[in-house]
Amino acid sequence: MALHNQINKQKLIAYVCFSGIAISAPSFADDGMQASKSYVQFDQSGQLTRPTGYREWIFVGTPLTPNDMNNGKAAFPEFHNVYIDPASWGHWKKLGEFPDDTIIVKELVSVGSKQAPSGNGYFQGEYIGLEAMVKSGQRFPKAPGNWGFFRFTIENSELLHSSAKAQPGENCQTCHQTHAAKDQVFTQFYPVLRAAAGKGQAGTGR
Repeated sequence: MALHNQINKQKLIAYVCFSGIAISAPSFADDGMQASKSYVQFDQSGQLTRPTGYREWIFVGTPLTPNDMNNGKAAFPEFHNVYIDPASWGHWKKLGEFPDDTIIVKELVSVGSKQAPSGNGYFQGEYIGLEAMVKSGQRFPKAPGNWGFFRFTIENSELLHSSAKAQPGENCQTCHQTHAAKDQVFTQFYPVLRAAAGKGQAGTGR
């Protein structure tokens, strides 16, 4: 009987220790210290594979420059839902820098209804495109900030390319280099990024 109680006691101690490890793991991950995972995938031809699951990444904002406010000819009249991969977000909130292999996805959504029960405004319609920017010193050593820009959109189609090659520099890099506030990224328009930069858990909205 004593031996049976001793075995049960040992099992209880082992269970408590294991449970303690399991409980402490999430806080370790919350500090952005988990093993780095790359969300960037290139195929054998050097094209970026279209990212999936990005709607479960960190959502940083939705800029909109509607036609109505730009003489009917806005360069980008759609909503841009912007996400950053979790690994790079962890690095950003810790050090305030975008590490190599950062991928920022921009999902394009049309302007839908301009009326709602709450009043008039701009409300999202349908998904119409997808773009991304990737930071890689190995692949883009001569590009400003080592960023490459990619477009998966198929014009006038709900479908998307499964992969994309880097856009010519003049298509995106010039604008980002000239106007972006931080490392080719328009952080001035994303309070989520500004609040988190180098702040750790203090910048996560708690």
